[in-house]
Amino acid sequence: MKGNAVIGQSGGPTSVINSSLAGVIHQIQATGLADNIYGMNFGIKGFMEERLFDLGAQPAHILEGLRSTPSSALGSSRHKVKAEDFPRILEVLRKYNIRYFFLIGGNDTMDTIHRVEKYCRENNYELFGIGIPKTVDNDLFGTDHTPGFASAARANMLSVRQSGWLFRDMQRVDQFVIYQTIGRDAGWLAAATALAKTNDDDGPHLIYMPERVFDADKYIEDAQACIAKHGWVSVVCGEGLKYADGSAVSASTAKDNFANTEFGAMGGASVGLNLHRMLTKVTGLRGEFQITESLIMCSMDRALKQDLAEAFECGKQAVDLARKGETGFMVTIERVSNEPYAIRYSKAPLAEVAERAKPMPDDFINAAGNHVTQKCIEYMRPLLGEIPEYVQLEKNFVKAPKKQGVAA
Repeated sequence: MKGNAVIGQSGGPTSVINSSLAGVIHQIQATGLADNIYGMNFGIKGFMEERLFDLGAQPAHILEGLRSTPSSALGSSRHKVKAEDFPRILEVLRKYNIRYFFLIGGNDTMDTIHRVEKYCRENNYELFGIGIPKTVDNDLFGTDHTPGFASAARANMLSVRQSGWLFRDMQRVDQFVIYQTIGRDAGWLAAATALAKTNDDDGPHLIYMPERVFDADKYIEDAQACIAKHGWVSVVCGEGLKYADGSAVSASTAKDNFANTEFGAMGGASVGLNLHRMLTKVTGLRGEFQITESLIMCSMDRALKQDLAEAFECGKQAVDLARKGETGFMVTIERVSNEPYAIRYSKAPLAEVAERAKPMPDDFINAAGNHVTQKCIEYMRPLLGEIPEYVQLEKNFVKAPKKQGVAA
């Protein structure tokens, strides 16, 4: 069916979200799916305000450059679509004869597409709605991993690896370091830092993920044991850690538009800082906390070529689904094998993706709940690319000179 297409980006940025955008544009132009290609400026909120880019009028070098540009080129939004928004959305769709509706984003984004597509169907407006996966949290149901995760995971892993070498050498100054990753409900990014560890005394020594209840006393015990063994301890924690009663370890009470707890700019609280305070209070030791937010999510200098390529292909696959008359699906990635790494592309119903999440599997987390298993390492390794090797001085210490006899 001829008509126009619109593409939007929602939620947080990644290193590769613009590569997915480029993939959608490329495939629409290559197949002639739509007469015109529009882009939502600032997501669904901007769409309702009729803020639409004419993507077909963009110069070729800009469309190509999207494949290696960070952030969200269209501008993003965290607007939660309400019942009263749907008549306006349909009005804009009709006005611009938009028949193909593509959104790049996470769980909440997939919920938006699902609801818009359903509303149009109920009101006899033919619309093909397809989702393209995106989230560094890697918690989208139905896909092996999400574009953007691998690059963010590697960025965190490299930071923890280099931080570990720093603090091992500086242990006479600081005896511990707390590194906080994003991840509201899932510990995928925290878990990925395990690949920074190659030797027993390498960091991270402890990894705490939101999938396990946080026990402050056990944390102190674990950390002190590492300090006694190594002289220092490297701790990685996911921002969404909770106590047994469900309260946030960060003590954050702020909520976003989707009623999710905010751990970033709105939160005003930090898991990493609280873990730092706990350890200092008990041990009296000096340490440091390191907190990453949106910059590390979309740093192009650490973007992986494989991640960029998969993001671009997901955009193309979304268009191909629409060409086949499919609607109400999200593009997914299926793992065929770890070694050699092989994947294939498939689809998952938006209704399922919108309602479910993908926490880390139980068998990816060790029994103590403070690190990962080998199975998790095997999952992560093909995604994160080659890990740099560093050297460490051998402990060839100078022997004290023998006492010389006193001359007569």
